[in-house]
Amino acid sequence: MRLSIIGTGYVGLVTGACFAKLGHTVICVDIDPEKVQKINNSIPPIYEQGLDNLLSTYKENLTATTDYQTALKTTDVTFLCVGTPAMKNGSIDISYLKEATKQIATTLKNKQSWHLVVVKSTVLPGTTQQIVLPLLEKHSGKKVGTDIGLAMNPEFLKEGVAIQDFLQPDRIVIGFYDEKSRTTLRELYKNFACSIVETSLSAAEMIKYASNAFLATKISFINEIGNLCKKLGIDTYEVATGMGLDSRIGRPFLDSGIGWGGSCFPKDVDALITWAKEIKEPTRIIESTKQINADQPLRLIKILQKHFPKLKGKTIGILGLAFKPDTDDIRDSRAIPIVKELLRNGAQIKAYDPQAMDNFKTLFPTIEYCESATDVLSSDAILITTKWKEFTTLNFQGKIVIDGRRLDQAKNAKIYEGVCW
Repeated sequence: MRLSIIGTGYVGLVTGACFAKLGHTVICVDIDPEKVQKINNSIPPIYEQGLDNLLSTYKENLTATTDYQTALKTTDVTFLCVGTPAMKNGSIDISYLKEATKQIATTLKNKQSWHLVVVKSTVLPGTTQQIVLPLLEKHSGKKVGTDIGLAMNPEFLKEGVAIQDFLQPDRIVIGFYDEKSRTTLRELYKNFACSIVETSLSAAEMIKYASNAFLATKISFINEIGNLCKKLGIDTYEVATGMGLDSRIGRPFLDSGIGWGGSCFPKDVDALITWAKEIKEPTRIIESTKQINADQPLRLIKILQKHFPKLKGKTIGILGLAFKPDTDDIRDSRAIPIVKELLRNGAQIKAYDPQAMDNFKTLFPTIEYCESATDVLSSDAILITTKWKEFTTLNFQGKIVIDGRRLDQAKNAKIYEGVCW
């Protein structure tokens, strides 16, 4: 098929590159000319494992432009993959989605053939039908369901393994407004081996939020169990293994530590809580999930203060700044509140991350950034905040290590303590 992708962030660019690999012709649209130029030169503007290889290998199938007209006139399906960032009150900002929808509709006004618009951006239930649909009709002068197709196809990509998640998904969710939209997406995904769930537009939107809220809850739950286990001298990971063998529970997302971050979980949890308040429904479990996650990284500091009651003047090493390994994304990284608290207590900081240091410098320009992980080891104590593979080769002997991510190789340290094990 001939596809256009609006937005070239983690979701949009990975979606476009993977569809190109599958043999489709893809045109990406972004308002940033620098991003567009990089993509056309097969240079990923973001770090995602394997993305550079996809862009260079399938460059004949994928191009980028800043012009909606160029993209939509030669394609049949458009995926809306623009960001819906969090606002200060916890709700999401859909201004990018609205503007992109207007641009699509204005372009489709002069197109004779049927065109399918697919929302892939994460939006609250009701957004596709109550906001996107009216904007498409208003600015195109056409009828959705007749002249324009409309669908909601949420993404379930994990940063760092997003390409694998796209090509080998657990499930594909198709929320559709009209029959032709349903059959078109069915055709697009026909060679995928996973289950395909067909739903209403709003159900598709809710599946995304409910999935992320549940996974966030699962992590916060095991962290709360981990905090109990630590006081009782029990290895939380042994507990998680025993729990995970129950098919109703499963082992993934039961790694206790300093909590979750990133672009999805915090934003989606906040959006659900805010939305629930607007419709006057309590979210007791979800709110507790958020609070546990806010408290969890600071436990690392409390453990550190058992060894150094006064942190002023002490040099503390931070291994890992990204919210998870294999990404340069620092959004809601658990290292952020930890660094803030260390600075508040007067500590000096030496930090290292294989990919995320440039991004972290925008928040904390004055701390010391090391050229290698080994350079961090000269600190008075070391905090492990991201589980990068390269940290497994470090020699921690003679060091004080407070571990927030269960790096087994660090257990040979002079003093080793896990956050909740």
